[in-house]
Amino acid sequence: MISVRGLRVDFDNFCAVKNLSFEVGKGHVFGLIGPNGAGKTTTMRSIIGLLEPTYGDIEVAGVNIREKPEEANRKVAFMPDFPPIYEDLRVWEFLDLFAASYYVPKSERPEIIDRYLHLVDLYEKRDAFIPGLSRGMRQRLMLAKTLIPDPEVIILDEPASGVDPHGRILLKNIFKQLSQAGKTLLVSSHILSEMSEFCTAIGIMERGKMVESGTVQDVSRRVMGHALVSLELLHPEQEELLRSVLSRDSKVGKLESLGQGRWEIGYEGEEQETADLLKKLVTSDLQIISFGRKKEALEDIFLKIGAKEVS
Repeated sequence: MISVRGLRVDFDNFCAVKNLSFEVGKGHVFGLIGPNGAGKTTTMRSIIGLLEPTYGDIEVAGVNIREKPEEANRKVAFMPDFPPIYEDLRVWEFLDLFAASYYVPKSERPEIIDRYLHLVDLYEKRDAFIPGLSRGMRQRLMLAKTLIPDPEVIILDEPASGVDPHGRILLKNIFKQLSQAGKTLLVSSHILSEMSEFCTAIGIMERGKMVESGTVQDVSRRVMGHALVSLELLHPEQEELLRSVLSRDSKVGKLESLGQGRWEIGYEGEEQETADLLKKLVTSDLQIISFGRKKEALEDIFLKIGAKEVS
C-alpha cells in the first residue's frame, strides 16, 4: 500500500533523504524511528505530496503520486505533529467542517462524526469548545478528523505527543483496530517502548538513510545478535541442572540469573529451535513455571545502532 523506491530529497545544498526504499503492506503498521533531522518528517511529507522528491518513485495504494497526484491524495490522510486547529469551534463543529470539505453528504455526517468520537473516546466532549480540551484530547480529535475521509493509508507524525498514559493505551488499541480493518499505517514516535507493541515492522533512519528495517524481532536478531529467552524455575535449586542442559546447546549464548529462579538466556536459534529447547529442558526434569522469547526493547536496538537522540 506504500511503496518508496530510491527516494532523494534535497533542500538547496543539503540532502535530507538519501536513496530511501521501503514498502508497507495492506493492514500493516510501520514505525519510523530516528533522531532529530533523520528525515522522518521529510519522508512522510514526500509520501503525501507536500514535498516534491528530487529523485525516486512513491506509490500509495497502487497509485504513483507523480503521475496521478489527485487520485493518490484521495487514498491517504496525514496527521502532522502539532497540527493547526480552529479554536472557536465546538468539537462536533470542527469535525463537521472537515467532513464537508471531504464532500461527505450532510445527512451522513452526524453518524460518521459520532462514530469517530466514540473511537477516540471524545463523544462526551462533542459539544465542548476546543480551547477547553487538553493537549492529549486535541491529538485524539485530530486523529478523528484524519479518519473521516476513510483513507486507505494513514500517516501519523508523533501521534502520541502530549497524550497521557490512558490516551496512549487508547491510541494503541485504535491502531490495532485500523490494522485489522485493512488500513495501512505509517507512524513516527519518540515513545519507542510502545512502538513495538503495535508496529508490525519498523524502519530506523539516520542522516536521511534507512539503516535497518523489518519486524522488531528480525531487526533485534540482526542488531543484537541473539534473541532473549526468559525462564523461571519452580525450584531455584535446579540451577546446576539448568546450566548443564543449556551448555549442550550451541545456540545458547549468555546465561544471566535474575534471582529467585528467574533466568535470561541469550539464544541464537529460530522460533522452532526455541520450542525444541523448551522440550529439552522439560524432558530433563526441570520444573519450569514460565518460558518465552522476550521482545527486545527498541531503545536498546536504537542505541546499539549508534543513535544518541531519540525522536
